[in-house]
Amino acid sequence: MGLLTLMARRFVAGKTADAAMTAVRKLNAQKIATTLDILGEDVTDRAEATRAANDYIALLDRIAREGVDANVSLKLTMMGLEIDKEFCLDNVRRVVAAAAKHKSFVRVDMEGSAVTQATLDVVRALAKASPNVGAVIQSYLYRSEDDVKALNAAGIKVRLCKGAYREPKTVAFQDKRDVNANYSKLMRLLLEGGTYPAIATHDTKLIAECKQRVARNGMRKDQFEFQMLYGIRNALQRRLAAEGYRVRCYVPFGTHWLPYFMRRLRERRANVLFVLKNLFRR
Repeated sequence: MGLLTLMARRFVAGKTADAAMTAVRKLNAQKIATTLDILGEDVTDRAEATRAANDYIALLDRIAREGVDANVSLKLTMMGLEIDKEFCLDNVRRVVAAAAKHKSFVRVDMEGSAVTQATLDVVRALAKASPNVGAVIQSYLYRSEDDVKALNAAGIKVRLCKGAYREPKTVAFQDKRDVNANYSKLMRLLLEGGTYPAIATHDTKLIAECKQRVARNGMRKDQFEFQMLYGIRNALQRRLAAEGYRVRCYVPFGTHWLPYFMRRLRERRANVLFVLKNLFRR
């Protein structure tokens, strides 16, 4: 078995929705919620982007029909952002409407800094009509503190992550210590003034800090959630869930697993080290 195939089997739930739903049910049995991501990005064909939106609508219908604890995450470049912003907005609006019908939720993933502003513009436009859509903020971007404050003020739910793309020093912190320090600052802002923040990290120090802040602020454990990636720190996910915290696992699936891995492995050396370190960790 090749290394790429081994990684795919560990970090991607499979190629089909059937495989993804099997993974979801196993995680739900461990009291872990999920968010499903159909792999794909940088779509430049209108028909393909429309199909992607339709696939998400079908997935939301299936989640509701089978009664599993799951919502969805999607990338705007899969929905046609690089074709036309309004076309993309219309596609995602259809997905958000389908989620609203089932009282579910859509998380708009954050991609490279070239589309950060466009992504937040789309989220804000959608959030004006529906509260069941949220954003992602990356702590390695300089602009993220202002973005968090604006999203908090608008009552938009935020997932906070560190960021996985290779970004220039003109827009992003390059030193891991600076990224972590900014993550800590943004986490405090979200826990003190955000709307059901999602703290997405595998960093045990940041998780411990989050727990301390939650206790200090007198927050209930159901007023926020931890999020982690499928196949990463499985034992930690189970332990947090057993402690009564809300834990959500990000579950990617689909046939585009190879571009998903190759893009991440090419972009940052830290991504390679992270994947290899967690390949055999349980």
